[in-house]
Amino acid sequence: MSIPRDSNPPSEDLSRNGRIATRRIGPVLAIGIDRVAKRNGFTPEMATALGDAYTELEREPELRVGLLHAAGEHFTAGLDLPRWAPLMKSGTEVWGGTRIDPLALREPRRTKPVVAAVQGICYTLGIELMLAADVVVAASDCRFAQLEVRRGIMATGGATLRIAERAGIGNAMRYLLTGDEFDAETALRFGLVQQVVAPGRQFDEALAIAQRIAAAAPLAVQATRASVLQAIESGPQVAIDAFSAVQARLAASEDAREGVAAFVDRRPPAFRGR
Repeated sequence: MSIPRDSNPPSEDLSRNGRIATRRIGPVLAIGIDRVAKRNGFTPEMATALGDAYTELEREPELRVGLLHAAGEHFTAGLDLPRWAPLMKSGTEVWGGTRIDPLALREPRRTKPVVAAVQGICYTLGIELMLAADVVVAASDCRFAQLEVRRGIMATGGATLRIAERAGIGNAMRYLLTGDEFDAETALRFGLVQQVVAPGRQFDEALAIAQRIAAAAPLAVQATRASVLQAIESGPQVAIDAFSAVQARLAASEDAREGVAAFVDRRPPAFRGR
């Protein structure tokens, strides 16, 4: 599946500024990166629109899961640096105020899960966006690189934290300090992606995962995700100490009653997020 083209801006505007196209597939919000002529290089306008899309996912009750993907052969070549340089020098924050941060580094942060589908070139911001997602499906043709040190800057979108956390400090330093490329199998071995598929299959497989998540009880999904992040950010004991209160809250929900009823009736549950 691809980003619909029926509402495209003029081609010259799309090439210059790019866009983020959203599409609702039942309870899944597909969030598409689209600046194909520039290998989906991110402009500030795209970054703002991406924050708006994540905010839509968070605030719309009927949406349960986000699916981040990209048009064309590549996920993204990263930031369009000439467009970003003035913002970097001034220290301007693109995601601030009430807009959700897609990199999940500052408040407000989302509570709903995101699955990412990546292909082709996935550099710098691309890696950081996928690491901020919850599950990543990568095409086998992916080429990853955290190139910031080759441009005189550093990765500030979460790579220095999350690559070390998942791949180990030595592996993180190996690629963060050199800017060298690595492939999809290396990303899988490092735990940066969760599944590798044939090129062209990444969107469909990511959508299937997103739909399975969306079929589960929303309150339980969000609580489970929050517990994992709490253990990582605040330590296991903090998460353990919260277990009883969280479970009591979930057990008193309509969804928990529906889960038991569906088990007894031997039918699929119809969860409502209440």
